[in-house]
Amino acid sequence: MFGILQSLIFALVPIAIVLGVVVTVHELGHFLAAKALGTKIDQFSIGFGPAIAKWTDKSGVEWRIGCLPLGGYVRFAGDENAASVPDLDNLEALRRDLVQREGEGALNRYYHFKPLWHRAVITAAGPAANFLLAIAVFAALLMALGETISPARVDGVRAGSPAERAGFQVGDLVVQADGKKIKGFSDLQVIVFLHSGSPVDFVVARGGHEVPLTATPQRGVIVDQFGHEQRLGVLGIENRPRPGDQRIQRYGPVEALAAGAAKSWERVATTLQYLGRLFTGRETADQLAGPIGMAQLSRDITHKTAQVSPNLSSFAVNELITMLELMANISVGIGFLNLLPVPVLDGGHLLFYAYEAVARRPLAAKVQAAGYRVGLALVLGLMLFASWNDLQRLRVFKLIGGLFS
Repeated sequence: MFGILQSLIFALVPIAIVLGVVVTVHELGHFLAAKALGTKIDQFSIGFGPAIAKWTDKSGVEWRIGCLPLGGYVRFAGDENAASVPDLDNLEALRRDLVQREGEGALNRYYHFKPLWHRAVITAAGPAANFLLAIAVFAALLMALGETISPARVDGVRAGSPAERAGFQVGDLVVQADGKKIKGFSDLQVIVFLHSGSPVDFVVARGGHEVPLTATPQRGVIVDQFGHEQRLGVLGIENRPRPGDQRIQRYGPVEALAAGAAKSWERVATTLQYLGRLFTGRETADQLAGPIGMAQLSRDITHKTAQVSPNLSSFAVNELITMLELMANISVGIGFLNLLPVPVLDGGHLLFYAYEAVARRPLAAKVQAAGYRVGLALVLGLMLFASWNDLQRLRVFKLIGGLFS
């Protein structure tokens, strides 16, 4: 019983904190931009559900701490719900009511009647805050710890593998792949993983010369550090770290910020590449993960951290570092996801605003309402599919089937 409880704590508490911070920062981006542009705000909540504590500041904003610490929301004056999606059919009625109660000049303080560019800036500020959080966290980790780099050296070539057919040799040092400079073996892995079935141009250092090679990774089973199997691109190169192989690259503040921005962009570029390959049928959708998958990852990271930490204080430090890195990665993911042109997401709002800017009039209310319904269905469908993937990875269905066989 204690083991199950401990596993649940390891899985749920860290990821709840991480998601709470990431989503709160996202909403804080909307909040600060709205404040700067003179928008009236009714409520800012950290967490959902009934309030544990709440207070009202001098500007009239009610601050709340909800009992479910899984994010938060900002509610603008005139909103019908916490998602800032008004009832479009009643928008004109809201205008008349505001003019009658507060006068025509008051409309400019309400989000839904703000100038177009104001609404666009406020909407984009949420994803922007996520990217800034990721850059800041990556930069802080790089300044504090540096970056561990292991050379992308070929220590073995599997017989019959794409690497053997391409002419890779033991002792080669991969310096370039797919047009990108390779600093370490992890850089090479990222490129190979997402190129199964697609030719990749490599450059290797061999005997003082640079030799160009072309290989096509094939889909194979990769076992990650937590023992989970994934089907990704495989080249057939073996890399065996030797004493003294690893080096720590140190960063100053400016270099760390630049590297943090580069890391954030790499995450976005990798996601775009994966989605592009997914839609063209060259990649499978089993890499998509949902809330269950994130909880499992949180548990695995915490268990792994506990195993390598000799005492409680080192565990706390190591756990903080790993959770900060996870937070940065999730923050990039949430920022990118919210920019997708899907109604109910920030990107969907921006798409509607782009139409309004070109057509010089808002999209018809019925079309917007239908778009929100379709967008909500798409988002919920994606979450269900990702959760199905999570359960498949956990072999839940095989376990249930075994109970009745």
